[in-house]
Order: sequence, then structure tokens, then C-alpha cells
Amino acid sequence: MNTIWLQAAWRLAAAAGLSLLVWPIAGDMAALSLFAALLLIMLLQHLRHLAQLSTWLADPRPEALPESSGPWEDVFAAFYHLLRRQRRSESRLSATLQDFRQAGMAMPDGLVIVDGANQIEWCNPKAELHFGLDAARDAGQLVTHLVRQPQFAEVLDVEGYAEPLTLRSARGGDLILSVLIVPYEANRKLIISRDVTDRERVETMRRDFVANVSHELRTPLTVIGGFLETISDMETPNPELIRRSVPMMSEQAKRMQSLVEDLLTLSRLESAGYPAREEPVNVPDIVRGLYHDALALSAGRHKVTLLLESAAWVSGAEDELRSAFGNLVSNAIRYTPDGGEVRLSWKADADGGAVFAVRDTGIGIEPQHLPRLTERFYRVDRGRSRETGGTGLGLAIVKHVVNRHAAKLEVTSETGRGSCFSVVFPATRMIVRSPVAVPAELRSA
Repeated sequence: MNTIWLQAAWRLAAAAGLSLLVWPIAGDMAALSLFAALLLIMLLQHLRHLAQLSTWLADPRPEALPESSGPWEDVFAAFYHLLRRQRRSESRLSATLQDFRQAGMAMPDGLVIVDGANQIEWCNPKAELHFGLDAARDAGQLVTHLVRQPQFAEVLDVEGYAEPLTLRSARGGDLILSVLIVPYEANRKLIISRDVTDRERVETMRRDFVANVSHELRTPLTVIGGFLETISDMETPNPELIRRSVPMMSEQAKRMQSLVEDLLTLSRLESAGYPAREEPVNVPDIVRGLYHDALALSAGRHKVTLLLESAAWVSGAEDELRSAFGNLVSNAIRYTPDGGEVRLSWKADADGGAVFAVRDTGIGIEPQHLPRLTERFYRVDRGRSRETGGTGLGLAIVKHVVNRHAAKLEVTSETGRGSCFSVVFPATRMIVRSPVAVPAELRSA
């Protein structure tokens, strides 16, 4: 700025000096006329540069900066540098905003930005999924008109409310959201949503598990405690009562022991790492052993057969596989009426894997129960399960073992005609694939 004033002063001084030189030669009027003409030229130059500046400011592009001279050259140069700095600042701001949007788009949580009037300014794809929004369509809409949940509307404008809300997704279904509302500058709010469906499901399963364990243990303890209290209150022993109560107490004690053992097995499987340990498992030998166990458990009440068509071994944990297969076999024996048939089979499949299957002609399972069979303590018929000695954990154990061996549990059933439980192993788990000779006494009829 000092340079501009200095240049203007030098030009005025030059005009005045030239006029003074003319004055002795042409007189005072000529000198004044010359000085006035020089001032007019300077004024016209300034007006021209002002017009150029006005035109350029209507579309300020660095490449379109007008040519100038004198003090205006410095003015235009200053505008040029200012514009360049502004463009660089805008570029950095745009890049930062783009990075923020990309980060918001990639976040696993839903993000919704609303203004002071609770109108939607922006949301990311996760928020669209959680709340059923559309970023382009719903911009400027009241968020309470789109997220129609009274609890959400109540706390949206509450000052200092920092507790997360647990809401069901506006899109329906089983999706459960944890929603946090965070105020920030200019009365804006950031609405953060997180899918907690799995966490809530696990918490529900935990509560149900504790309740079921308590219930399952309470019954035998009540029976044993009742008999012991009755016997202890007797002044003289009653041999007949003792004779009848001891077997019942023993039965209830065995039931509790089975429940505790299954609980320990399930806990061990859940805490073990994935996948199962890798060791060669002779599945044909396990299946033969289970066949003989089934004969002993049936005690001649069922027709038990074995179809052993493969000599394939499996890479995995022998004790886990024996436990899972044993649960399927014992279930088939328990739930098949006397005179029914239970068939065990081990054979190759078309994909290079192998299948262990237990088929029975028992009571069958209604279709609505099939998806929940592997839940802990889930029973199709609670009374019948207790009568047959089931703990309600056998299929849950089977499920964990199957998952740890990268296998699949397939269940087919028809009410009144029986069920088939199949454990399908992938080809990657197979060790041996060769024909096997089956003794005649083990072949299915």
C-alpha cells in the first residue's frame, strides 16, 4: 500500500515539475492547462483500471487478470495472490470434507447430521440401512418424521442427554439399534447408530441359559431335599419309604450329574479356539463302537443297523466327534418307540466329503421346531425329554462340534415317521478315501 501511494506521489510530482518547466516558456495558463491535462490522463487511467477490476471481479479467474501498469499493477498482483490463496484454501477444505465424507461412508456405525431444527443434512449408508433413510431424497426432512419412535423424539431435544437409546430399527424385523445423540456447534446434532442385535441376542441367551440351568437343577434338588427332609424327620426309620426313595434320589442325582457334565462339555467347546485340533480320526471305528453302544442302550427294543460304506478318516478331534455322534445316536434310541428302527451310516458324498447320519422311525419333529433344535435347553416336548433322560444340551454340543470341524448339521424330519440327523464333512477334512469291506453282521438289511 505504501508503494502505491509513493508511485502516485511521484506521478503527481512529475506532472507538477513538467508544468513548472513550461511556465517560464509558455506562461502560467499553459502550465496550468498542461498540469490539468496530465491529471485528467491519470484520472482516466485510474477509471479504466477500475472498470477492468470491476469486470474481473465479476468472474475472478487468475488466468484472466487484466494487464496493468503503475500502482494498479501492484493492486492486481495483490488480488491475484489473494485469489490463489483462497483457491488453495478451498481445495484443502474440499479435500478435508471429502475425506470426512469418505470416512463417514466407511464407518460401521450409522451417522446422521441434523441442524438446529432437527432437519437432516447428511447421512451415511449405514444410517440409511438402520433408519430406512435416503440421503438424497430425505435431505431437509425432519428426522422425527422419518424415525417415528416416541422414545427417540422425546430425548432428541433434551439438553445434556448422553445415554444411548436401545431401539428397534424403523425398517422392522429383528434389527436392534443402540442410538447416541451428540450435540455440537450451531445447535447441530450427530446421531450415531450401532447394530447391537447380536449383543442383545447373546444377552437374551445368557439370561435364558441361567434361568434354564436354575430350573433344571431345582427339580432334582427339590426331590432329593424333600426325601432327605422326610427321612430326617422320622423318629423311627421306615424301610419301605427308604426303599422307594433311594432309587428316586439316585435317579435325580444322575440327572444332575449328566446336566453338569453336559454343561462342562459345552463350556469347554465354547472356550476352545477355532478350528478344532488337527489329528487323524478313525471315524469307521467310532461308528462301529457307537453301533454296539446303541445295541446295548436299546436292549433289544429296536432294530439297530449299520451302513458302513466308506473307510474315510477325518482331520479333527476324536473325543469331540465321538461325543457329538454319540448324542445323535442316544437321541435316536430315546425318541424311537419300541419296535422301531435306528440306522447308523458313514458314507462318501458326491463332493468328495463324507456324511455320518442317524436315521430313526421315531416320533418325528414338527417343522416349526427344526430351526431351534440346537438352542440350549430347547425341547420339542419338555415332559418327554425329562422322561427319556435328556438334558436339553445334547444338540447344542453337536452344533458346536460340527462348527469347529467346518462341517454342516442337516436335519430332516416327518411327524410320526421319524427323523434323520446328518453331519456333512467337507472334502478338505478327509484323509482316507477308499472302499471298505463291511462285515455281514453290520450290513443294513
